[in-house]
Amino acid sequence: MNSNSTKYSVNLGFEEVKLPPFEDILIVGRKSQQGKRGVTKLFELLVPNEFETVDLEHPNVEVVFVNRRILKKIELNHVMEILKEKVIPYISPSEILKVDFQLKVHYDTIEIDI
Repeated sequence: MNSNSTKYSVNLGFEEVKLPPFEDILIVGRKSQQGKRGVTKLFELLVPNEFETVDLEHPNVEVVFVNRRILKKIELNHVMEILKEKVIPYISPSEILKVDFQLKVHYDTIEIDI
């Protein structure tokens, strides 16, 4: 038996990747490598007309991309209010941040006159 033999241990896993690799909201930092133009080109190729583009006047954030399916349930200005209060204060200028925005719509009792 060779005392200098090498052994390898491999942990292997895999999962399906969806393109683009996020579904809800993407926030692009003002100094991120890809920037607004790069991400916009990516969307034009992979998912044309699926995201609304919101330019921001913010020191750390250049642009926010919001999936239009979210905007069928809640107005853009409400989404942006939530992001400005809860997410944008924590982003650095070089980041691109994926935001999971799970929205549920609830109704109180609905009465129907027949």
